[in-house]
Amino acid sequence: MRSGVCMKKTLRIILKSIGALIIAIGLFLAIVFVVNIISNKSEQGKIEPYGQLVPVDGKNMNVLIQGTGEETVVLLPGHGTGAPALDFKPLVDELSSFYKVVVVEPFGYGLSDGTDKERSTENIVSEIHEALHQLNIDRYMLMGHSIAGIYGLDYVNKYTDEVSAFIGIDSSVPTQGGMDDESPIGTFKFLDKSGLMRLLKKLGGDPYAGLAFDDQIKEQMRMISNKNYGNAATMNEMKHIQTNFKAAQALSYPKDLPLLLFVQANNTEVEGWLPLHEEQIKNSVHGKVLALEGGHYLHHTRSKEIVQNLREFMGKVK
Repeated sequence: MRSGVCMKKTLRIILKSIGALIIAIGLFLAIVFVVNIISNKSEQGKIEPYGQLVPVDGKNMNVLIQGTGEETVVLLPGHGTGAPALDFKPLVDELSSFYKVVVVEPFGYGLSDGTDKERSTENIVSEIHEALHQLNIDRYMLMGHSIAGIYGLDYVNKYTDEVSAFIGIDSSVPTQGGMDDESPIGTFKFLDKSGLMRLLKKLGGDPYAGLAFDDQIKEQMRMISNKNYGNAATMNEMKHIQTNFKAAQALSYPKDLPLLLFVQANNTEVEGWLPLHEEQIKNSVHGKVLALEGGHYLHHTRSKEIVQNLREFMGKVK
């Protein structure tokens, strides 16, 4: 008899504990959700404009131009870079001493508008080209980070008369492994809408610690990244990663196009990272792969070397 009473009492305690835990989790998620909404609204008014807005397809694309050199370098970001023009700042500052530098922030990035248009390579490339056309920029070196290597392949084949060289900054390769995996888009959307991503970023510390960014720039990048994370355009781009990579496998860089690829020397995530890039230049009349120690964002720490080697490379091409 007593044994049964004790079991019922223990069961009630367990159920109450589970109930209290569920309530605590619900309350925690509710607080995180509300804080995220309030923070988003507050940060909207603190974001400082930079660059200029260019009309493209009925929307505005943000473009930063710095430097007055006779030759032009157009910079394209990697996937998910919240504020490309600010993230590229160390490289832009180095390049602008010698070139006119144009940083294009595709739709969904930086201060550009979002878009409901499918994020196929064809659409992304067409929109970037239209922005440059609107600015009367018709001859330039194309320099792209990460996934811009995929878009860049399509771009240089479509606009061969405009692009004088392609420079990759740890640029993606169509045949690299791991690009057949399904992207967890639902998870990213949940983390964004719930506010948990904001919390995770805060707990994760400063991703730009020790780099050549002042506190004001870092704060702007943080706020713009929070604004853009999980937006419709970048999530749609993620949805198209498989098909965009697959389509790029049918392309190669034009033989006569100067091709300079800066590659992360110590990449342990993608098998054969360096040989993949060496394969890309094997048929190029002017092709070079240069391995640099550093992270995937080589322009954060190796901007001086990138610019120095670019100038030497293009000097020999001429």
